[in-house]
Amino acid sequence: MSVKNVLDLIAEKNIEFVDFRFISLLGQAHHITLPVTEVDEDTFVNGVAFDGSSITGFRGIEESDMVMMPDTESAYIDPFTAHSTLIVICDIHTPDGERYERDPRSIAQKAEEYLQKSGVGSAAFFAPESEFFIFDDVRYESTMNSSSFSVDSEEAAWNTNRKEEGGNLGFKVRVKGGYVPVAPIDSQQDIRSEMVRLMQESGMRVERHHHEVATAGQAEINFRFDTLTKTADNLMKYKYIIHNVARQYGKVATFMPKPLFGDNGSGMHVHQSIFNEGEPLFYEKGGYANLSPMALHYIGGILHHAPALIAVTNPSTNSFKRLVPGYEAPVNLVFSKGNRSAAVRIPVAAVTPKGCRIEFRTPDSTANPYLAFAAMLLAGLDGIKRKIDPTALGYGPFDKNIYELSDEDKKEIRSVPGTLDEALDALEADSDFLTEGGVFSKDFIENYVALKRSEAKAVAIRVHPHEYSLYFDC
Repeated sequence: MSVKNVLDLIAEKNIEFVDFRFISLLGQAHHITLPVTEVDEDTFVNGVAFDGSSITGFRGIEESDMVMMPDTESAYIDPFTAHSTLIVICDIHTPDGERYERDPRSIAQKAEEYLQKSGVGSAAFFAPESEFFIFDDVRYESTMNSSSFSVDSEEAAWNTNRKEEGGNLGFKVRVKGGYVPVAPIDSQQDIRSEMVRLMQESGMRVERHHHEVATAGQAEINFRFDTLTKTADNLMKYKYIIHNVARQYGKVATFMPKPLFGDNGSGMHVHQSIFNEGEPLFYEKGGYANLSPMALHYIGGILHHAPALIAVTNPSTNSFKRLVPGYEAPVNLVFSKGNRSAAVRIPVAAVTPKGCRIEFRTPDSTANPYLAFAAMLLAGLDGIKRKIDPTALGYGPFDKNIYELSDEDKKEIRSVPGTLDEALDALEADSDFLTEGGVFSKDFIENYVALKRSEAKAVAIRVHPHEYSLYFDC
């Protein structure tokens, strides 16, 4: 969409405001809104100024001036504002016109450019399955003398005996019993359908939605794959719509990986493949799961670099409450066809050559999608470049239910890091694959690690409520 097309759309739809957005290092969207009377062709050429020192992980106060450069291809109409508003996602530039090296969206674009320059292929496609919970009530605090959280859902298993106005109507979702039941057990059909409707209106192609495994309102909506940066843009749009539709219904949505103890967490399984001028490069009939040698080398790169990669794809302390051996999360660094207990799964049901792909199941939605997708692509490309053979390195194929193996057999399987600090240690030791082609800079990685270590420390030094259960009577 050209600048002229955007200006024509503004006139045609009687747009009153234009909302210019950028994405922080932490993966959060921020915005500055201009009345349409202040928006013209120069706005798209010169950009919109903002204070970079007020954004976590960006700039110091002595060099705070930064510029949002609008990407007209990202424009869509905000479905929630009372006054008609057009949303435009922006890249971040320095005042002298250079791409800002800590801008996540620019990093995603540089990863795509690196792929094209590598000669491997012309485009990488991504499709995240980002799970979430819809709660009715959320309360939490962390102070000097108190630490607690509480969430509630009208369909939660713990509410079978709750007194409710008009009576408790039962039909609650059992623990680990929420996968695709019909109403009245699934009480959130309409809210998910409304989310899908608004996603479609905003230009997304949505393939399906359903209730997920956990009790208390776990859900999943799947949207169509696209190229790396466009998919990250779509995931930001996806989250925005889900959060705000939930609020309209008097509920709250969260992408937190592990908001509940004792039931499934929320992951972000990421499907990915590489094409060259429309031709799929991951398919070869007769290979394992019909995968080409290139696809196997890509898997090799993902699994070889997984400990470091997870610092980007699972970048929160809460991520590692989900990534616990013996539970449902894919912590096992092996690959397999159709096997959900492996970190890398190759879908095999109803797959065409163009649909041939690999699925990295470990990530979650605390990840910044621009950084996570770029990092996965770079790990896979390093595997292709170095011809990393995942079978020779003992990563599979592993066509067994790993959860049912003996402890002795499990010792032979490499696992993900156990904490955020361990993942950050791995990233510090193995980051060269990210700096290939200048995609990530050393400065970015050092800044990122420092920021994430501060988060880990903030959690580690606080008193945990369960410690009272364990130690108060010592």
